[in-house]
Amino acid sequence: QTQFVESGGGLAQPGGSLRLACTASGFTLNNYAITWFRQAPGKEREGVSCINWNGGLTNSADSVKGRFTISRDNAENTVYLHMNSLKPEDTAVYYCARYPSFDPPVLEWGTPVGYEDWGQGTQVTVSS
Repeated sequence: QTQFVESGGGLAQPGGSLRLACTASGFTLNNYAITWFRQAPGKEREGVSCINWNGGLTNSADSVKGRFTISRDNAENTVYLHMNSLKPEDTAVYYCARYPSFDPPVLEWGTPVGYEDWGQGTQVTVSS
């Protein structure tokens, strides 16, 4: 059975930091692009950051550029999302998913179509 397990979510104050982890089981991550998505109540799921198979290519949504960084450790079969300068609008359930290719789609990476093996998500709440 192939699956992702997300962890690291929780409650953070505005301006604070969290590090999310996405660990794969049942398959090897290093052949796939991985994207972090998030979904806030009443909103559509949106792409946050993506990374290609070897970490040489990343992209992020404008809303998180300069604050969030995606990285991966293929030896640990894990992708990370380092979140700094958190804002209340970052509150959402965060998911990771794999794209069935070495590289994410160029223009549509943030659209949750074509991705496989979604995790259960981890809740991030930013509040004072």
